[in-house]
Amino acid sequence: MKAPRFWQEDNFTARLLAPIAAQYEKIVQQRLARPPEYVSKLPVICVGNVTLGGSGKTPVVDALAQLLQERGAKPAILLRGYGGKEKGPFWVKEDTAFKRCGDEALLHARVAPTLVSADRVAGAREIEGNGEITHILMDDGLQNPALKKTCSVLVVDGQNPGGNGRLFPAGPLRETLENALRRVQALVILGPDKSDLATRYGFLLSVFKARLAPVNGDEFSGKKLLAFAGIGNPDKFFQSLRDCGGDLRETRAFADHHPYRPGDIRQLVARAQKHGATPVTTRKDWVRLPKDLRARIAVLDVRLEWENETALREFLAEKAV
Repeated sequence: MKAPRFWQEDNFTARLLAPIAAQYEKIVQQRLARPPEYVSKLPVICVGNVTLGGSGKTPVVDALAQLLQERGAKPAILLRGYGGKEKGPFWVKEDTAFKRCGDEALLHARVAPTLVSADRVAGAREIEGNGEITHILMDDGLQNPALKKTCSVLVVDGQNPGGNGRLFPAGPLRETLENALRRVQALVILGPDKSDLATRYGFLLSVFKARLAPVNGDEFSGKKLLAFAGIGNPDKFFQSLRDCGGDLRETRAFADHHPYRPGDIRQLVARAQKHGATPVTTRKDWVRLPKDLRARIAVLDVRLEWENETALREFLAEKAV
């Protein structure tokens, strides 16, 4: 789905939906008050957010997995598999069909063993059955109390941490930022810290800043491009290409997790040819393309760059045990 525009404004529609949002908040708080159903034998690191839609969890999870691997650990990534049909527990491979497991699971599977399980407890038990795994790294689940967390990391978009500040359906929030910060041990701010969150909350918990940096941006410098994306914030992707020197002749934004059909891609390729342009998308979109058409679409890859990676390594060494 595409996020409604009023989620970014405290307007009449948002205020009209406020009573429903208040009931939603009560339900969330009641759920969070439940005791954990299961305590895993392995350390459980949860990476979550407070918004519906993209905040950058996926690259943060992958970055943490890589940092754990550098320490000699063998983490497995556990997630619900949004957009896929599998309820799990189901181990994902890099060549698993997108419709089975969703796009995020396919990205994770390139980095570490990845398990899709709608039931987080069942997923944890399945991972425990693999004798080599040392850590469970949860993508999402901050608002799910079923599995006890060893430590939790909250990821926010520094430029837009909470839209209009209201809870669903009046706004994009699953819960308030202040409430979530009471249950986490670290805050990761992606991009410019426009709300000065580091100063406001740095005395309460560990704060880490990072940005998404292009890996292959030089490939698009000076080129005519047709850019398309179905992610939480397509405009960020389009701006990244411009920052790389790309000449964007046309852009197309799809709903987050959009399942591309062959007709979608053929139409985009035809539009690109009219402009004499190269069609380009994100890696998260690319794994959702029909496999026989992927070769026709270029990809801008990105990586996380941390302001203080040493401090993050120390945090993991202390908390993720």
